[in-house]
Amino acid sequence: MACLLITIDGPAASGKSTVARLLAQKLSAVFLDTGAMYRAVTLAAMQKGAKLSDEQALLDVLKKTKFDFRADADGMSVFVDGVDVTGQIRQQNVTENSRYIAAAPKIRAALVQMQRDFAAAHEKVVTEGRDQGTVAFPNADVKFFLTADIETRAKRRMKELNGAADVTFQVLVKSIEERDAKDSHRAEGPLRAAEDAILIDTTNLNLEQVVELLVSHVRP
Repeated sequence: MACLLITIDGPAASGKSTVARLLAQKLSAVFLDTGAMYRAVTLAAMQKGAKLSDEQALLDVLKKTKFDFRADADGMSVFVDGVDVTGQIRQQNVTENSRYIAAAPKIRAALVQMQRDFAAAHEKVVTEGRDQGTVAFPNADVKFFLTADIETRAKRRMKELNGAADVTFQVLVKSIEERDAKDSHRAEGPLRAAEDAILIDTTNLNLEQVVELLVSHVRP
């Protein structure tokens, strides 16, 4: 069972994953990448030809597939049926299709249990997502909620893509706005800050400043 559990929630492209990974390194903790879990199920469903909008079909994939999430120096490695898919799950089509997994209540519940199992196996954990402090770990030791304005988040996502996808800045802005709306209004695990979360606006902060700010709250 984790003796230190820190959650970082926030909307798409708010910098959660990178910040969580670096914070975990600073604290000698493991990084729980919940987005990788959703992408892993998405990839497995795509590989098996499941209809992504069919929750029962997704449940069948979940039951018949072995998922393994391992903490490592770079964050978290992901294995599907014994195959390392850490790189594959970052493909743009997998990221786009992960919305079907996020919208399936029974799949979300199964993934939350996977997240809790992962955390229980480590002493110090930094986890990021959209419902970590509200649903997965409501009793976390420290909770953060990161955000930034739409334009800043779109610029960050554009930089992440680094030409890997043929997409314009305005398309990214619209995509993030649509993702925010869906995340905030879904029935299960909607995107919202926990009542006891520390709100961090990263719009005018660089990566190092954000990490140091979080560290200061964990180690006052």
